[in-house]
Amino acid sequence: MSNPGNLNPNMLALQNSMNRFRIMAIWCGVMSLLLWFVNVPTHYLFLKSYHHYFTWIALVHGFTYPIYVLAAFHYSLKARKSFTSTILFILAGTLPIASFFAERKAQADFRAITK
Repeated sequence: MSNPGNLNPNMLALQNSMNRFRIMAIWCGVMSLLLWFVNVPTHYLFLKSYHHYFTWIALVHGFTYPIYVLAAFHYSLKARKSFTSTILFILAGTLPIASFFAERKAQADFRAITK
């Protein structure tokens, strides 16, 4: 793997963990939006007869959320975030758009570090 911008190994590890976190934050955000605004309403509010078409959303979200948690924890470890920040990054995957904000925050922090 090439070393973009000739970063030192610690910065390269931080960049790689940040990239993994960004991918998982976007994925988890999209799946959370689908879960909250497609799966749950069809199950509890309306179109109950069509809910079986959307059960895959809960399954995919349930299987990929632990991967998001690991990516958030790994990024927080590499970026030397506080315990509170780490918990907030992890919990951001539970709310529909919070992981998008966490991803933006992580990207802004990384840019500030690398300048």
